[in-house]
Amino acid sequence: MTPPTYWRCEPGWSWTSKPLGDHLLWCVLGGVGRMVHGSLDVPLEPGVCFVFRPGDAPIATHDPRRRLLVFGMHFVSDNTDGVWCKVTDQSLLHGLARRADRLYRRGDVPAAAACLEFILALIHDDATHPPPSGVDGVLAELAEAIRQDPRRRWSVAELAERAALSRAQFTRRFTALTGAPPAKFLIQARISRARQLLAETGMSVTQVSAALGYTDVAHFSRQYKQYTGSPPTLG
Repeated sequence: MTPPTYWRCEPGWSWTSKPLGDHLLWCVLGGVGRMVHGSLDVPLEPGVCFVFRPGDAPIATHDPRRRLLVFGMHFVSDNTDGVWCKVTDQSLLHGLARRADRLYRRGDVPAAAACLEFILALIHDDATHPPPSGVDGVLAELAEAIRQDPRRRWSVAELAERAALSRAQFTRRFTALTGAPPAKFLIQARISRARQLLAETGMSVTQVSAALGYTDVAHFSRQYKQYTGSPPTLG
């Protein structure tokens, strides 16, 4: 593995690579340009990342008025495929790049390599499972909000309004995205949180029921058993 490297490309910079002898991680952190590689012709902007394989010979240019800032690292791997994507969590990408650079220069090569592996996993995940966009992106954010705060009395009307959809459209699209209608999804989120609280805290069944917004502990117990197959018990 070569040292992690940042470079702000010079105004007259262009890159016509010789066939690479190893793998190369190449991430755009700033600026704009264009990458040509085989049949790919990719606009370069912050968050666009490539993993090149041995033998690849990419070609890149940039706008000298908006010079590219690139983070890169050569590495050796027996099982890493070539891939490219635009990473959605650019804050995480920047943080991992800085940490890899700092760790390597401090002499902690194994920790720097771990950062590299994390970046590669980030790229692979976004390349193979791109996050939803548009309305589906909003629906995914609402589903995450429900999972984070299942105690709240979420209503379909409120959720549909936040997604700028009718109730019928919201229910149909939410169900298609998550695999469950909104009401069932909320119950699943509550029961999942209840299992965690019962297993990891000293809270009683009554306390957990109340914490998750149930006014009737018997109803909570029936619902818990319906979704888990057994009554709620302390872990």
